[in-house]
Amino acid sequence: MAKFISKSENDTKLIAEKLAKKVKPNDFLAFFGGMGMGKTTFTRYFAAALGYKGETSSPTFAIVNEYRGGKLPIFHFDMYRIETFDDLYSTNFFEYCEMGGVVICEWSEIIENVLPENYIKIEISKGEDENTRIFEIEGIDL
Repeated sequence: MAKFISKSENDTKLIAEKLAKKVKPNDFLAFFGGMGMGKTTFTRYFAAALGYKGETSSPTFAIVNEYRGGKLPIFHFDMYRIETFDDLYSTNFFEYCEMGGVVICEWSEIIENVLPENYIKIEISKGEDENTRIFEIEGIDL
């Protein structure tokens, strides 16, 4: 497990860039952490590090956003509103996991029992003050 402390958005950007250098097709990034921990901010910097030039946003209501045009396609899920297996199935979640891109999943704790076997776990927690975040990343060498 790698542990990083971010005291600013620039620190978060550097962590996201480091991870972006290591991912490959069909990697699955499973975010764990509460509201306001920086999951979407991390995703924005991660997508930019892979060469995506468009806007990124939380897919809370859309459930999934696709970011194409970079080194790899990114499929950005938000599971906050998923309540049943049927809800999950209706998003084509399982198909996205095999489309050769990187899946980023916010609120992975909601679907933990169906996460792919070799997912990359990114747990974000609050640090010593309001702006500090602790990133614990497992499942990939950083």
